[in-house]
Amino acid sequence: MAPSADRIVIENVAIATVDAQDTEYASGHIVVAGNKIESIGAGKAPEGLENVVRRIDGTGHLATPGLVNTHHHFYQWITRGLATDHNLFNWLTALYPTWARIDERMTYAAAQGSLAMMARGGVTTAMDHHYVFPQGSGDISGSIIRAASEMGVRFTLARGSMDRSEKDGGLPPDFAVETLEGALAATEETVKKHHDASFDAMTQVAVAPCSPFSVSTELMKQGAELARRLGVRLHTHGSETVEEEKFCHELFGKGPTDYFESTGWLGDDVWMAHCVHMNDSDIAAFARTGTGVAHCPSSNARLAAGIARVPDMLAAGVPVGLGVDGTASNESGELHTELRNALLINRLGAHREAALNARQALRLGTYGGAQVLGRATQIGSLEAGKLADLVLWKIDGIGHASIADPVTAIVFGAAAPVTLSLVNGRPVVENGRLLHADEDAIARSTREEAQRLARIAAES
Repeated sequence: MAPSADRIVIENVAIATVDAQDTEYASGHIVVAGNKIESIGAGKAPEGLENVVRRIDGTGHLATPGLVNTHHHFYQWITRGLATDHNLFNWLTALYPTWARIDERMTYAAAQGSLAMMARGGVTTAMDHHYVFPQGSGDISGSIIRAASEMGVRFTLARGSMDRSEKDGGLPPDFAVETLEGALAATEETVKKHHDASFDAMTQVAVAPCSPFSVSTELMKQGAELARRLGVRLHTHGSETVEEEKFCHELFGKGPTDYFESTGWLGDDVWMAHCVHMNDSDIAAFARTGTGVAHCPSSNARLAAGIARVPDMLAAGVPVGLGVDGTASNESGELHTELRNALLINRLGAHREAALNARQALRLGTYGGAQVLGRATQIGSLEAGKLADLVLWKIDGIGHASIADPVTAIVFGAAAPVTLSLVNGRPVVENGRLLHADEDAIARSTREEAQRLARIAAES
């Protein structure tokens, strides 16, 4: 790092690096120079550092990598609290007619709400899988990217698509889907306009047809070909429910994983959301190909989808990260609560108390997420040379002070307050408040847009 770079020095802080050795320091330092971590270690920072613009006493805090969200649907922020007692297919059928009426103004407000909630809770890299593009709805992709840029978080837009509507045996209304040609052309345009392949990219784009039951086989195949021609990653929903598995067998004569493999959708450039209903052969196929998984424990519970076999996936070497999922199926919209929920829900499964521990849960939410987004060399752990995406969690307050182990405190304990969140070396949250957005204004606009959408849907 050039000597002229401005430096932020953090000292007297407990550190969980989440590096390959799970290195931790009971009291250590982190030096940020520009947008990268310059040094990290035990004790005080090196003497004689130049251009130190800020010194932070981290006493009573735990520093971790920023959280990485690997699956979300921002637009659902304005349809929270609906169809609360439905399984996935019934929930989709109930909500698609409303979602099909969204427009650019709504998606911008919803993205602001979703991003604000995550950023306040320690997310430094967000992603959004957006697949609803009603005709005449405006620049929806651009509105989502703009909201993320203004918030100051690192962002991946998974540009989704659907071309299998009700008339073709799918779930979305006919007017809510694109044509095969239109979806591919719009996706390619979005990648070329917004994707940044550089080391410190703030915005990236993935190719992301929605799911087997809302997308034609041809869109799956050509979508994979498009992504690989453009050099970007692939994302979709997979193996979320028993109903989906039945659907795949009836329509394609094979289960979801075999179907994905037949369409080019297994590989180390692919990650799937949910993957709840996976047998040993499915897990082996994901491990063999390096296909990643976005584990969404709260949403899976909300929609009664089941318990994903995360311990078995990790044991097999499958990359696994955490996802909020859409806020119409996880109304809290927070990722830091998913650390706790991932650990607790997986302990209800076959492995019981040995399923996950606190450090494995933290790894899912940080390095694991970086892996599935294809950014593990840049983010996901606190190491010299990596990008300065980090969080200081306050653990000396009433909710955590009596828990001796800092990592146990933030995973098993209540959601810890965020004193500081840096993204690319730039403060985004301080003392639990957003620095680049007006939370009260976002609350008002999301409520107004939710009400406007409800009116339009009712009139339609």
